[in-house]
Amino acid sequence: MTTQPARVQAPLAELGEGPVWLAAEQALYWVDIPAGLVHRLAADGSLTNWNVGQPVGAVVPRAGGGLVVAVRDGFMALDPATGAVTMLAAVEQDRPENRMNDGACDRAGRFYAGTMADDERPGAGTLYRLDPDLTVTTLVTGVSVSNGIGWSPDERLMYYIDSLTHQVDVFDYDPATGAIDGRRRFATVGEGDVVPDGLTVDSDGGVWVAVWGGSAVLRHDPDGRVRETLKLPAERVSSCEFGGPGLDRLYITTAAGPGEQAGALFVCEPGVTGQPGHPFRG
Repeated sequence: MTTQPARVQAPLAELGEGPVWLAAEQALYWVDIPAGLVHRLAADGSLTNWNVGQPVGAVVPRAGGGLVVAVRDGFMALDPATGAVTMLAAVEQDRPENRMNDGACDRAGRFYAGTMADDERPGAGTLYRLDPDLTVTTLVTGVSVSNGIGWSPDERLMYYIDSLTHQVDVFDYDPATGAIDGRRRFATVGEGDVVPDGLTVDSDGGVWVAVWGGSAVLRHDPDGRVRETLKLPAERVSSCEFGGPGLDRLYITTAAGPGEQAGALFVCEPGVTGQPGHPFRG
């Protein structure tokens, strides 16, 4: 049975996003996009943060140590010991009005992340894949607000959200190459200013979708039907991710705006477990 989401003692965010659980550290990382901050919450409750100097849309661990962030200018390495950031692969240097947004790594250690215009202009963004050899591949163009990415437990499917479409889409996914094909609608979410944002996939194949403007996280079964709704005291729910020693806690990020706890980080126990996260292997 799902427990009610409770606030975690952590800083309020202007735009919290991209929670990721590092099992090796038993710690949660997430970002505050416009503030350029990467946050870390350890199991003992201690907090650390780093300012990367520009908007940051996603953070993932790096197999060789440290972190990789998707920032305004592209993919960069972050050294937690010093706070130094180093460019790995520039993206859209000719489009300063764009920035990178949400992203995630597949099991092979490829980092998928997309861009969007600061003014959310339709069709201005692109979904990219950063391979371990630091090659950047364009996967989807004409994206408006590139958002949640996740994979089915059997690695046959990749789920993806372009928020302004009001859809969660699904691709056929090749785990050997990282290629995607056969894009189609998985679920429709929201209308108007209520849109799907981040997502995560549990170990049973359930797809959990954060609903921006909807004060909720929805769990869809593998057929796309909504099976559960988690309500939160914040309207702008941005992303979610499983964590904890047993991957049985769902961490949820939110943004400033309507709601008595807007911008807070939340956690609940939804009665299912998540899939382990994966590092970038470059």
